Amino acid sequence: QVQLQESGPGLVKPSQTLSLTCTVSGASITTSDYAWSWIRQSPGKGLEWMGAMRFDGTDVFNPTLKSRSSISRDTSKNQFFLQLNSVTPEDTSVYYCAREDGPEDNNYFAYWGQGTQVTVSS
Repeated sequence: QVQLQESGPGLVKPSQTLSLTCTVSGASITTSDYAWSWIRQSPGKGLEWMGAMRFDGTDVFNPTLKSRSSISRDTSKNQFFLQLNSVTPEDTSVYYCAREDGPEDNNYFAYWGQGTQVTVSS
């Protein structure tokens, strides 16, 4: 069974960098043709897809966050990571990692982590 688990600090100060880890079990992050995504949900708002790293190590980002975001991975640990720079209180959200299945023009999120709350506050 595929499982994802987010981890990271629950509190980040404004202007700092938010760093999160997603640990995957039950599947390899290098298995084709999956992609591994970061998604967030802010209070009172819908889900926002942030970006993804494909099985081959290429990445793709939400244009609204691209300038502040990076995704990397450690294949030896089967983990992938999110960094979001210059955070503001608007970045306060529950952050999820998820696996994307299906073709790029009709994909869906088949597996999700439980989510981790991140609050941006001084």
